[in-house]
Amino acid sequence: MPGRLRKVSPLKNPDRPYYALGLEGSANKLGAGVIKHDVDGSSTVLSNIRHTHMTPPGEGFLPRDTAQHHRAWGLKVIEDAMKQADVSMHDIDCICYTKGPGMGAPLVSVALVARTLALLYNKPLVGVNHCIGHIEMGRVVTGAQNPVVLYVSGGNSQVIAYSKQQYRIFGETLDIAVGNCLDRFARVINLSNDPFPGYNIEQEAKKGKRLLPLPYTTKGMDMSLSGILTAAEAYTNDKRYRADAEPDLGEDIITPADLCFSLQETVFAMLVEITERAMAHIGSKEVLIVGGVGSNERLQQMMGIMAEERGGRVFATDERFCIDNGIMIAQAGLLSFRMGYTTPITKSTCTQRFRTDEVYVAWRA
Repeated sequence: MPGRLRKVSPLKNPDRPYYALGLEGSANKLGAGVIKHDVDGSSTVLSNIRHTHMTPPGEGFLPRDTAQHHRAWGLKVIEDAMKQADVSMHDIDCICYTKGPGMGAPLVSVALVARTLALLYNKPLVGVNHCIGHIEMGRVVTGAQNPVVLYVSGGNSQVIAYSKQQYRIFGETLDIAVGNCLDRFARVINLSNDPFPGYNIEQEAKKGKRLLPLPYTTKGMDMSLSGILTAAEAYTNDKRYRADAEPDLGEDIITPADLCFSLQETVFAMLVEITERAMAHIGSKEVLIVGGVGSNERLQQMMGIMAEERGGRVFATDERFCIDNGIMIAQAGLLSFRMGYTTPITKSTCTQRFRTDEVYVAWRA
């Protein structure tokens, strides 16, 4: 019986080094990065600079203020990225920007910068899907071959697998994203936004001693998070709640640490369940976690336990690549550019809604 034919990648090794500048600004993180694709097929991160629009504890970030931040810091972030990479704009082969999804005003601000640079230096533009950027950066950093992807961030929560030149969505949130759920609860209990709310919830959860009952809502491959957020917030009005108390199993009190612990454990258990179901469906033994929430060590630990029980493994990155950054946009954009795709200036628009499964992934077999 003849063996299975190995699929050949349509992406050939370049005949010279290629360089791309990536610009990201779909939410409150403004990022710029330069990546190099070498003749041996390797990818090298030459720079990865980021600046965050911070707001006071208890407050979120507004589109208008975030766009003003991106305009104010755009030149500085790009200059730092080019200096760290030790390249000039003349060395750059293409300029990549986040086309969507994301917040409208911040997206437009960064697209305007990308468009201006493209015209000034006569460089081709490449519009990039934000979600694809996360996936492709995760693949190149971790070496994951064909994983089930858990994409969890402030604006998106999806379980994804690749098939026939598309990233197919197997399951997703039916309402709010995981990161949005955690961020909003951080505001309820007045946690700092520095470095980001999810990180501070993670640290607070480590001190939690009590697992409180919260709604566990998975619906097939999908999940719902608005109910668990409402239930967690309701505990802050419970007569047993003490905002300034230390966790103690000996007392009948509820602390912010207990709530952070309970929220994390329940939400992450839901994510593990639907990810495991996708692994079983496609027969994969790899899980790649991407997106800002993916840097949470407890989520990585829980997913690792599940994967190990299935004889598989988890691939994840730290906050340099999990949290929104410009280098992931450069990576996905340069892959697309090497396959012959560019974005004409007249079509260099942005869109707040741009699904992962709408992108033709020309560079994969």
